[in-house]
This record gives sequence, structure tokens and C-alpha cells, in this order.
Amino acid sequence: MRQCVVKNSVGSGARWVDVAPDRFPGWVASFARRHGVEGEDEFLIVAAAGDYVTFTAPDGAVAECHPPFPPVTNKSENANDAAQAAEAIAAHARRPRTVGVLLVRLGGYAAGVFTGYPPALADAKTGSRLVHGRSAAGGWSQHRFARRREKQASEALDAAARAAAEVFGRWGEPLDAVVLGGDKRAMAELRQDPRLAPYLEIATDRFLTVPDPKRAVLESTPRLFTAVKIRLTEPMP
Repeated sequence: MRQCVVKNSVGSGARWVDVAPDRFPGWVASFARRHGVEGEDEFLIVAAAGDYVTFTAPDGAVAECHPPFPPVTNKSENANDAAQAAEAIAAHARRPRTVGVLLVRLGGYAAGVFTGYPPALADAKTGSRLVHGRSAAGGWSQHRFARRREKQASEALDAAARAAAEVFGRWGEPLDAVVLGGDKRAMAELRQDPRLAPYLEIATDRFLTVPDPKRAVLESTPRLFTAVKIRLTEPMP
């Protein structure tokens, strides 16, 4: 195995970027060129670490790549070949899957099933429930308002769980994975609902932060849940 001395440059801070699977091999090639890979004597060091793969350049730049639906099942023939590793990650991300998506914000929800690649929305249900904002009043009035708001929130979350169980449950084939998104506090409430237990068991760690979960927002989620998320650390200029 070829060895390379990596410069220990101090990084300028990490940032996250999302790259579509079809663009990922080209992104890795561009990353290599930008950071000093020229000819056979310079190359990226590839290392697999759990659910992600890192590409380290000769100048110390690091691209920590988190593929969707880990771990990567398409292994490259040469694990230290950056081009092959990038192609393997892209192929894994492009593999046709049946994915359930549940987006929840207090007062709104969207549940859908996507199939194939590119993912196509095959079944969906969206809805909304009125949940009043917080009251500035005090005393008994505030207590009554708080109880009413709590009841509204409970009914809204119940509607979201019921819709997700209905959409996911009527799908004829087992889901490969479930992707969650919306508001983390609202989703935390739903994690106790027994109707969602079998689907939460296959939920990915990737959480989609999205606006109010309307149909159009649901339809746009494949670009988020299929992207390769990259934590990019570059050396100081």
C-alpha cells in the first residue's frame, strides 16, 4: 500500500455541504485537484470509519463523507483508490429503495412513501390542525389557555401518527428505511406512540430540518435524504 505524508496544517474550520449522488465522484475529483493531487506521486488517502468515509488530501484538507442509508454496501475493489471509493459511495446512494418519510411540526404533518431512484412519491397524506400560540395573559386565563393548547397539540400529534401509520402500513412491500424531519421537539413526542414503533426501528439518524410540512415540501425531500453529506475541513491559506 502506498504511503503519503500528510501536512499537519491547521484547519480553517469545518463546514457542511450536501452533494447529490450523481455529482459525488466529480466532487471528489475536484476536491483532489484543489488540494494538491497532481500525478501519481500525490493522491488522496481513503479511510473508512464506521458509517462514513474520509478523503484526506496532501495539503491536510479532509472531506468526511456521510452517505445516506449507511453503511455503504457497494465496496470498491481497491479501498485506497479514491475514484473507486467515490463511485462505490455514489452507487450505494443511488440504489433503488422504498423509503418512508414523516415530517411533523406542531399543527402540520406530511407522510409519504418514495420508491426507486430517483425517488418517486408513490403514496402520501398531509394535513394540519389548529394549535394556538402561547398566551401572554396571566392567572386562571393563562391556565385555561395552556390546557386548551396542550389538548390541541395532542390532537395534532395524534393525527400525524395516525396518518403515518396509515400510509406506511398500507404499502404492500416492507420499507427499507424511514426518514424523519420537521421539528425535533414535536417528533420527540411522537416517539412514544406505539403505532409508529415498527417504523421508528428503521428510522435513519439523518433528520430533515424543513419548513411547514406541506405536499410540496414532502416532494422535495429526496434531494435531502439521498445526498452525501460532507464535513469539509480545509487548511489555512
